Amino acid sequence: MTVLKKYFKRGDDRGFTLVELLIVIGLLGAIALIVIAAINPIEQANRARDTRFKADGAQLISAIDRYFAVRSEFPWVTSGFAADNDAIYGFITASDEGIGICGADCNTDGSLITNDELKPEFRNRDFAQKGGGGDETKKMYIGKASGTSESVYVCFIPMSKATRQKSCSEDNVYTILGVARTVVPEASCSDTSQNWVTNAWYVCIPE
Repeated sequence: MTVLKKYFKRGDDRGFTLVELLIVIGLLGAIALIVIAAINPIEQANRARDTRFKADGAQLISAIDRYFAVRSEFPWVTSGFAADNDAIYGFITASDEGIGICGADCNTDGSLITNDELKPEFRNRDFAQKGGGGDETKKMYIGKASGTSESVYVCFIPMSKATRQKSCSEDNVYTILGVARTVVPEASCSDTSQNWVTNAWYVCIPE
């Protein structure tokens, strides 16, 4: 028993050697790298951003629908940017005065906010800034084709790989020009090496 006590006491006095500490630190570093790779914080941040854009887009569509239900016209008709509800109007950025988030130059609230269809904080969103700062990934486009039966769509460029792959497989990827939405074939957009910003590929809601 006395021998064992001496042995353990001597071991306690020695502590860890430098080699043992380096091994432990190396193992902890490897575990940390594995966890970070599994979580992929950049992808998670991009997913959160895409989810926010979808939620904001859905709120915007609901606000436009409520505005129409009460006044029997769209914000762009009220603002005088379109002659009537059947007139072609879109795809333009959310910062455009006719959409109803912004007044002139986005320095004042638009008709959707002044009529309590949207909260004032909406005007501070990235996509509501005039011109989006030139960054296409921060913009949101709203459009409605001619004819009262046509839906109002909100489109944006997704940033997460998961959203892009899902949208490609469901044929919900478009190029937009004026009031036209053109589907990008799955065979083209599923290539993850393609640059979505350069090609101007958008996902739209409602899907």
